[in-house]
Amino acid sequence: MTTASIDSLRYPIGKFQSKNTYSADELKEYIQDISHLPALLRKAIKDLGEAELETPYRPGGWTVRQTVNHVADSHINSYVRFHLALTEEKPVIKPYEEHLWAELVDGKHAPVEISCILLEALHLRWVMLLESLTPEQWQRTFVHPQSGEVTLSNAVGLYAWHGKHHVAHITALRNRNFDR
Repeated sequence: MTTASIDSLRYPIGKFQSKNTYSADELKEYIQDISHLPALLRKAIKDLGEAELETPYRPGGWTVRQTVNHVADSHINSYVRFHLALTEEKPVIKPYEEHLWAELVDGKHAPVEISCILLEALHLRWVMLLESLTPEQWQRTFVHPQSGEVTLSNAVGLYAWHGKHHVAHITALRNRNFDR
């Protein structure tokens, strides 16, 4: 497999493109993306059997099950980061080793339904919070020890992309291997 084809499997919608500023319309679109993610993820995994859930979305990648469980882990972390940024001055957040989380028993073996339920509830709360933010609050930041200061407007764009990115992993795999 060529580097280009591996990259297309790894980044089926391309890499996230960070910007310095976001319009109110862009922020609304990102909030809608986050709102719709649980349903899109459910649709992506609909009717997949156990063997299909254990299939990596790319060579060397996570299984579909790990990918779904990762989305829940990642979005929980992001939700907490938003709260920290809104209640503290430039908090330094704790990164996590997502590849190691994916190897823990709940990341590797938990039924995907648990993560779907978790994401549905989490995203209802997260969207409620996001819809309440003022222009000033969108500019609040947290500090990631590896990537520096991050505005909430940039973080919401990243997580809107993140959800679509992983749904695309699963749907591309379905299209290549499973859809009958």
